[in-house]
Formats: sequence, C-alpha cells, structure tokens
Amino acid sequence: MKKLFVICSAALSINIASAQGPEVTSWIQNTTATNPSYPSLVSNCQLVQYSATEVYVSCTCIPGYAIGPWTGNPNTPANQNFVFKFTRSPQQNTGTATAIGLGHIGVWKNGVSVFNVSDAMSYNNAGVWNRNAYFWEGPGFDLCLGHPQQQGEYHHHVSPTCLYDQTDSIHHSPVIGYAFDGFPIYGAYAYSNPTDITSPLKRMKSSYVDTTTTTRGGGTGPIVSSTYPAGCFIEDFKYVAGSGDLDARNGRYCITPEYPAGTYAYFVTLDNNLNPAFPYTFYGSYYGVVQTGNTGPSGGHVTITETTTVYSSVGAGINEASKDITFEFLPNPVVDYAYIYFTPESRNNIIGSLYNSTGQLVQTIENMQPSISYALDMTKYPEGIYFLNLVSGDKKVVQKIVKSK
Repeated sequence: MKKLFVICSAALSINIASAQGPEVTSWIQNTTATNPSYPSLVSNCQLVQYSATEVYVSCTCIPGYAIGPWTGNPNTPANQNFVFKFTRSPQQNTGTATAIGLGHIGVWKNGVSVFNVSDAMSYNNAGVWNRNAYFWEGPGFDLCLGHPQQQGEYHHHVSPTCLYDQTDSIHHSPVIGYAFDGFPIYGAYAYSNPTDITSPLKRMKSSYVDTTTTTRGGGTGPIVSSTYPAGCFIEDFKYVAGSGDLDARNGRYCITPEYPAGTYAYFVTLDNNLNPAFPYTFYGSYYGVVQTGNTGPSGGHVTITETTTVYSSVGAGINEASKDITFEFLPNPVVDYAYIYFTPESRNNIIGSLYNSTGQLVQTIENMQPSISYALDMTKYPEGIYFLNLVSGDKKVVQKIVKSK
C-alpha cells in the first residue's frame, strides 16, 4: 500500500506541473493595496510567474494586515523587493541534508518571510545554548506575532496568527506558505490518519519535549532561574519520536486537500491554548533539495532566465460563479481593529468598501481571499454606524459595523 501511495503522488505531481497547482495558486496577490499601518507600503505578493518546472514569486515582504507596534524594537518595516524561486516538483534530499539557517527560510503565502526558531544569539555568545526567539523576542512581537529585523524585513518565527484562522478546527488548515525546498507549510489542523482523508481532524502536535533540568547540561548551561527559565533556549527541547504527530523537522508525509495523493508537508505547531509550540515552524534541516538564490543575506533576489507565464488570481477558482461571499466579522461593536475572515467556501477576489453613515467612502480593501484574516483599522474614525460592502463578481453582501469608544 505504501508503494502505491508514493506512485500516486508522482503521478499527481506530473499533472500539477502541467496545470496551475497549489504552488502557483496559493499566493495572495495584490498590486495596489497598501498596509493599513504603513500606507506607503504595497502589501502581499505583486506577481506570480511560472514555467513547467518553477514558480517565481515577487513580493514586498509586507503583509496586508495591520502590523506593529513592537515593544523595544526600533526597526521599521521596509519593502524588500523580493523575487523567490520554488520548484514545482519538490524532491526528497537523499544526500546530506541542508541545514536551516538564519534569515528567511521560506515564505508565507502573503509574501512575508518565514524565520526559524533562533534569534541568532546564544548564552555568553558561546554558540552552545542558543536563544529561543519566541521567548526572547516574543514580548516585542505585534498582535500578529511578527516583527521587522534591522533591514526592515518583516517576518514571523511562529504561526502567523493574522494570516489565517488558526482557531478553525472544523476544516483542514490551508497551505500558508512554502519552504525553500518547495514543500508546503500548513496550519496546525490536519487529518489524524495521514493517509485517510475521511479521518477526523486534529491539531498536529510537535514531537519536541522540554527536558530542562535545574542544572542545564550537567552545569554547562545557566541554571534554571527567573532569568533563564525552562524553554528559553533551543537546547532545552529534545525530539522524542512518537511523542507527537510530526517528525524531527516538524513535518510528515500525508494526504491534504491540495495534495490528495500525498506530499511531504511541514506544519506550524500550537499548544492546547493555541499558543505557538516549539519548534513553531519547520526545523533543523530541509526535507527536500533546496534551490540556490533564496537563502543567505543576499538571497531572495532571483534573476528569471526562462520563459514564464504570468498567473493572475482574478477569475481563478473552481465553480466560482456558484460560490457566495461567506465570512466571519468580529468584534462588533469595534473600538480599534476589527477582523474579517473569509471561510474556505467563500468566493475569491473580494473587494471591501467601507462607508460612513452619510455614504462617504472612507476605506477600501482589495483582493481579499478565502481562508485569510484581514484587519480593518477603525482607529481613525469617529464613533457611529458604518457599512462594509463586500463585492466579488455578481455577488455582494453588506456588513453593518458599530464603532464605539
């Protein structure tokens, strides 16, 4: 059975390579809308191009949701003008695995960088007890759990909570990004049986366990204290095979809605309270073969040397005409920010137009997509009644909003 499973996967990859598979269609495209917190910065992905073998994604590394402030972090987000390259036929690396380094290690589907578990610092700068970024930098993350580094590259070390609805345990989590070996990154919920699409959904559990003792490493590390509590160093965690659902890379081979014949996939991991759980995203080394040009300090500025086709999300989707605009909106009344989440069954390419009670257009959000959470900044508007018109093709709905103090 396992042999048949792999053969089916190979056949699927051939079919996908000749069509517009999820590695092409998953990206959130936008060419005009700006970030609500930084109106001078165009958000999400600006261009997706593909050939028979590769996908090229041009992006600013600026998300479409509100970002900041960052306590104790003086950095300012900036347009990175990235062009990343992804193989359309990812392959397992059967040789020496490529270690996951610092800086961007993959890209979320809104064009924002994925960073690893480390903050690039260690105890006494000895390179032995390496610091866990979520512990040391987490207090300075914004509400979407991201922050910019020195060059203005906004990124997430952990599950990007504003990118998708991570509380949705009813649907299989969507593809939320791709690693640089071409394999997908999923949200936290997947089929309990990796080979059975009818099995119940469950939250994927990391197989890493905090094994910290009072005297770390028999005294080689700092003693556990309020300054150095358990879990603040990467080495506090050990991989225990079978203790969770995922392998040492925080991934597994499985069936997903986008890859019904199977694929290796990475997962973000959350604890019982839906807080990020170590190692947060993929970890240690890449499962597949990593293409050159994406990684390292100068990576992410790939030159395209082959003929490509431009993919446009406008009009994309299966049976789009039969879909309705379905969403969740909260909170309402709203004091500062409200969030709109379009369910996986919703139409694509939704335009939101916010009007005040006198009929004046005060804000527009373009190119909103299913399975994505969008922030609506109401901080600059006086209290009162507002109407959010949501339009996609011939479908239209209106959401009444109450702005309060």
